[in-house]
Amino acid sequence: MGQGLWRVARNQQLQHQGYGGQGYLAREHGRRIATNNVSNTSHRKQAQGGIDIYHLLKTRKSKEQEGFINLEMLPPELSFTILSYLNATDLCLASCVWQDLANDELLWQGLCKSTWGHCSIYNKNPPLGFSFRKLYMQLDEGSLTFNANPDEGVNYFMSKGILDDSPKEIAKFIFCTRTLNWKKLRIYLDERRDVLDDLVTLHNFRNQFLPNALREFFRHIHAPEERGEYLETLITKFSHRFCACNPDLMRELGLSPDAVYVLCYSLILLSIDLTSPHVKNKMSKREFIRNTRRAAQNISEDFVGHLYDNIYLIGHVAA
Repeated sequence: MGQGLWRVARNQQLQHQGYGGQGYLAREHGRRIATNNVSNTSHRKQAQGGIDIYHLLKTRKSKEQEGFINLEMLPPELSFTILSYLNATDLCLASCVWQDLANDELLWQGLCKSTWGHCSIYNKNPPLGFSFRKLYMQLDEGSLTFNANPDEGVNYFMSKGILDDSPKEIAKFIFCTRTLNWKKLRIYLDERRDVLDDLVTLHNFRNQFLPNALREFFRHIHAPEERGEYLETLITKFSHRFCACNPDLMRELGLSPDAVYVLCYSLILLSIDLTSPHVKNKMSKREFIRNTRRAAQNISEDFVGHLYDNIYLIGHVAA
């Protein structure tokens, strides 16, 4: 009786695990097939000197089928979108494979305008034989020339018809270009005050806090390394432009261009004091408020305190 119950329980366990009846036969059949496959594979490897040529050829064929996507097989809009992420060097390399696509004028026009945002030639009827790819090469060569000699670089742009001989056009070109060496640009603007005047008017400081506006200004027009007439000129031009962009704020705070000039100069001195490792005794907030209000008495103490906090937390205004 006990042995009978044990056999019934054992049969149920084997059936549950797949070893009963058809399940067992199916598993045994699969094991024999797998054994035969392994045996055949080992015999084929031994016959081929231990190298499965069939497997290698199959793998190579699958990799060749994967390959690079042929952009010519895609819709033109998608192909141009993919190529638009390339820089000029990579786009030239791509033209060796996809000549018609990579030489498309829209791609090179996008490269030109993304690097040199403004050129006089953009607003003119293009001359015969004009191409943006050629224009890109000329703009790149002109920028390198400018970074070696600013006057020669500007003359090069004018000789190619890229820029008009106008201070306003030169100022727009400088304002929209980030490939020019800032040291050479500072020398050029110091000599060309007419271009500097137009460059200042391109800035919009509306609703900006004074230290942040001053930082933006000095990112485009770099301050000289030493105090002097040029730095005073820059601060004067900035002060007038800031007041012109914020007339309501100036009336509310009772500030004039002269008062803004005093604040800007104070901010520059405070930036040097707080960031220089050579200054051990840093200026306190109380000292800054007292010194600044001596020079500009109409300025509120809270406003000057906010100026100090901005420099203390964010850093130099002319770095």
